[in-house]
Amino acid sequence: MATAKKKTKKKGPSFMKFIKWFWILFLTGILSVVLIFLLVSLGTFGPMPDYERLENPQTNLASEIISSDGATLGKFYLDDNRTDVEYKDLPKTLVQALIATEDARYNSHSGIDARGTIRAFIFLGTKGGASTISQQLARQLFVGVRSKNLYETITQKLKEWVLAIRLERSYTKEEIIKMYLNIYDFNYNADGIRSASRIYFGKEPNNLKIEESAVLVGMLKNSSYYNPIRREELVFNRRNTVLGQMAKYNFITEKEKDSLQGLKMNINFSPESHREGIATYFRMYLQGFMGKWIQNNPKPAIKGERDKWNIYLDGLRIYTTIDSRMQKNAEDAVSEHMTRLQAEFFHQNTPDRNKTAPFIEEFPGEIDRIMERGMKISDRWRIMKADGKSEKEIRASFNKPTEMTVFDWKTETKDRDTIMTPMDSIRYYKSFLRAAMMSMEPQTGHVKAWVGGLNYKHFQYDNVYQGARQVGSTFKPFVYAAAIDQLRLSPCDALYDNQYCIEANKHGNPEPWCPKNSDGKYSGEMITLKNALANSVNTITAQLIDRVGPKAVIEIAKNLGISGDIPPVPSIALGSADLNVYEMVGAYGAFANQGVYVKPVMVTRIEDKNGTVLYEYVPETKDVLSKDVAYAMVDLLSGVTQGGSGTRLRTKGAEKWSKVYQEIITGYPYEFKNPIAGKTGTTQNQSDGWFMGMVPNLVTGVWVGGEDRATHFRSITYGQGASMALPIWGLYMQKNYKNKELGVSEGDFEKPENSSINVDCNKTAEEKENDIDTEDDLDF
Repeated sequence: MATAKKKTKKKGPSFMKFIKWFWILFLTGILSVVLIFLLVSLGTFGPMPDYERLENPQTNLASEIISSDGATLGKFYLDDNRTDVEYKDLPKTLVQALIATEDARYNSHSGIDARGTIRAFIFLGTKGGASTISQQLARQLFVGVRSKNLYETITQKLKEWVLAIRLERSYTKEEIIKMYLNIYDFNYNADGIRSASRIYFGKEPNNLKIEESAVLVGMLKNSSYYNPIRREELVFNRRNTVLGQMAKYNFITEKEKDSLQGLKMNINFSPESHREGIATYFRMYLQGFMGKWIQNNPKPAIKGERDKWNIYLDGLRIYTTIDSRMQKNAEDAVSEHMTRLQAEFFHQNTPDRNKTAPFIEEFPGEIDRIMERGMKISDRWRIMKADGKSEKEIRASFNKPTEMTVFDWKTETKDRDTIMTPMDSIRYYKSFLRAAMMSMEPQTGHVKAWVGGLNYKHFQYDNVYQGARQVGSTFKPFVYAAAIDQLRLSPCDALYDNQYCIEANKHGNPEPWCPKNSDGKYSGEMITLKNALANSVNTITAQLIDRVGPKAVIEIAKNLGISGDIPPVPSIALGSADLNVYEMVGAYGAFANQGVYVKPVMVTRIEDKNGTVLYEYVPETKDVLSKDVAYAMVDLLSGVTQGGSGTRLRTKGAEKWSKVYQEIITGYPYEFKNPIAGKTGTTQNQSDGWFMGMVPNLVTGVWVGGEDRATHFRSITYGQGASMALPIWGLYMQKNYKNKELGVSEGDFEKPENSSINVDCNKTAEEKENDIDTEDDLDF
């Protein structure tokens, strides 16, 4: 009997075989990942930063201009308006909003969020991305904008992973967050969190509210798309999403979330540019100052860094003497007065009143020369010339109607869109009176306010430093100072007010010089020097310069910091020289500082981005006048505001009978009661109006006039310094005195002990004799 064969069943793969393949695949995967990371690190898929660059990433930092009271006046930058903020200065809620929205497990991973990465692979990114804050920083610093090419996208992602791990090893979590917020571009020159906070909310980052922080964090997803200026509703919803994430991760309560989500965004858009903001003219002066400083101060050689300092890229911190509060007061004072003064000028120069407006009493040929000069120095002429256009083409373009934005005092923004020919626009701009103002602390030389013009966007010529104009009677104090110093005169000494001539060939004058008083009248009586200066009596000034000579006056002016050309002729006594506001303020400062000239200073310290001091200023001083002479000059100048052309600073009620006070004298009545020394100045044909005003710790100079001397008021009523320039000083000081923190003096000027120069003109001869006897006894 045959035996039956047993059927054998085919056995399945053994369990050990599964284990074997599992480990093979697992280890292969691990090794592949390690290999890929190694290849990425070695630069196989593109260059990678070395460790030195990783430790010191190069980012362009704007240089910051800092006021004496700690405010940011502006920045110097090209493309990146970035100023770093330390982690301690970031509000806690901003950091919480960032973590809740961008990387909830930030504090528990080492650069790569494994859970987030797996989720992104499985759901193809539909349930959120996987980029950690460290990866996003790596992309911002080293990788760049995501490519549309698939292969390049993958290699970029690999690089981000490797760099994120390296960043986590090189920096703390706090440093990475700080770097990320400082590097991000929020649009509108808002580079980094500090610029973004200032531009979108008008405040420093540490003052951001929770809902404001949420707006900025929401923009991190895509600042161009989530643009609060152009897409307000979209950004509002994005902000509320961020607040929702903060509640989800218990950074705020549900009740707080609901309350905050109902608030408006309240965007306070404050763009920062070189032509906008505060102290624009000063900032442009500072640009030139820094250019010279860089030429004379080589940068220490550091590998991988630029070989010369760059104010646009190196993040310098420039500490200035400007006080942001006083600067704003000065700018507001100029704006308030010039708005009214310009309105009156336009009123007097309508076509039916002046056919050659804005020019007064000029021949057609001279007007043509003024317009020709204006055309040839214009940007249009320069640009077209550089483009190779012929002169015929360029001239033709000046007569073609063109769309443009022009300056207009009447609009809130001071801009007005219009259509006019470029030639008409030249005439239009020449119809505006210009202004300049500088304010300085005489004891230190610290410049506290600097206003170079009406509006830097439209008028870029700086009339404080660049401009030099005839100074009129504001030059007379230098003549009086020379006379008191050399002849030992006093403010109480008197001279006859008669027509006075200096003969030909004396003091280098080829012809006789016989100046007239401004009103053409002569009292024939003896008047004191104090009254003569207060009322700008030209005959007295002529006698003084005849006695001391022009060279002695020029020597004192030069010692007081005046560098402009002053011809050695008698006519300089009445202010025929062209000088600038900057030097005039410095010179007058010596009178208030007991005869010691201190050169005006604007920059006190410069630091690099790490806080290393690169420059500290050393005061430049010079003893020019004795304390006695300086105080005598202060007393003389005080007479200007007590009974001269500056008396209106102390009076009230004039608006009831004078149209000038109603329509021109802005801020009147000022009713100042404190000691004030000053001098008004008006030049020929009312082309220039000046006022130099002093209190013990603040000297301020103001100039007002047209771009061309042919642009001026027709009469002295409106065109004198007391009407054009003095009101700006009055408004400025009113504003300063309202803020007691500024510490602007309301007390007396310091009087030297045992002064040998009598300044009390009310004393009797017997009292003066007694003073002399007493002094002799004291000397003995």
